Amino acid sequence: MAKKIAKTNAVRLIEQQKISYELLLYATDDGQAVDGITVSEKIGYPFEYVYKTLIATAGANRYYVFVVPVAEELDLKKAAKVIGEKKIEMIAVKDLLGLTGYVRGGCSPIGMKKLFPTYFDTTAEILDFMIVSAGKIGMKLKVAPLDLAKACDGKFAEIV
Repeated sequence: MAKKIAKTNAVRLIEQQKISYELLLYATDDGQAVDGITVSEKIGYPFEYVYKTLIATAGANRYYVFVVPVAEELDLKKAAKVIGEKKIEMIAVKDLLGLTGYVRGGCSPIGMKKLFPTYFDTTAEILDFMIVSAGKIGMKLKVAPLDLAKACDGKFAEIV
């Protein structure tokens, strides 16, 4: 009998909003890294479709979510300009779970404890689908970028 997959907040929210998606699962107990490039190979999709979710702060409870291609780095100066802040920095990994409800490597742009201002890199806007974390390591969501952005009130901007 197949093991039932526990739904994450991200999956529940996608379903509540009646957004079409596909759940992609991959092995996490094989000793391989769980970086984005390795994960793209595990799920059988080119890395250009796989995105990571990063959280930055401008200090004093001002948090922002950035969704960028796994092979790219968030440009902190570009991102700060887009959100109208002088300077931003990445939050500490130790603060991620308490702030978002997600762990490093399993952070999804949807379903966090709070809805933070969310920005997707413009490279996603032209794709038919993108792949992001479904809220835990070993689980990804394949979803249309415009649908995902709408679900988390996200905007598209040049941030890499």
